[in-house]
Amino acid sequence: MISQTAEYALRAVVFLGSQEGRPATTQRIAADTKVPAGYLAKVLQALGRAGLVDAQRGLHGGYALARPLDELTVLEVVNAVDPLQRIHHCPLGLAAHREDLCSLHRRLDEGIALIESLFAQTTVGQLLAEGGTGPHPLCAVVPNGESSAVAKDLPES
Repeated sequence: MISQTAEYALRAVVFLGSQEGRPATTQRIAADTKVPAGYLAKVLQALGRAGLVDAQRGLHGGYALARPLDELTVLEVVNAVDPLQRIHHCPLGLAAHREDLCSLHRRLDEGIALIESLFAQTTVGQLLAEGGTGPHPLCAVVPNGESSAVAKDLPES
C-alpha cells in the first residue's frame, strides 16, 4: 500500500511527536523505531525539506517536529517522501482508454483516493492519542522480533 520509505517516515514522525518538542538524534530515533540509521538520515532530510521536521545543531540537538501534532497529517508525511500515485491515464498507454480508465484502473484509483482521504483526515496527534498506554507510541517489540500484539495472540506451546 505504501512504500517502506513512507513507513519509515511515519515511524519517525510518530516517535518525534511523542517527544513533546524535545529534539532527538538520528541514532535515538533509529533505535526506537527500528529503522536503519543511514536510511533514516535520508528520510529525515526529506521531511526537513518538506518543512515537517526541524534539525537543531549542537550538544542537545537533533530533530523535532516543525508543526503542531494536530496539524500534521499522515498524507503530508507520506507525500513528503514517496507521494501516493493516483491513476489519471491508462498505465498501458492504450488509445481506447485515453478519455476513460478501464474498470480495473478506475477501481484501483478509487482505492488510492480512499487511502488518500483517510490519510488526509488523520493527524499525528490522533495516532498518538489512539496509541494506548505505555511509554512508546509504536508497536512494542518483543525479543523474537514480533510485535507485542502479535505475541499476545499466539497460543502458548
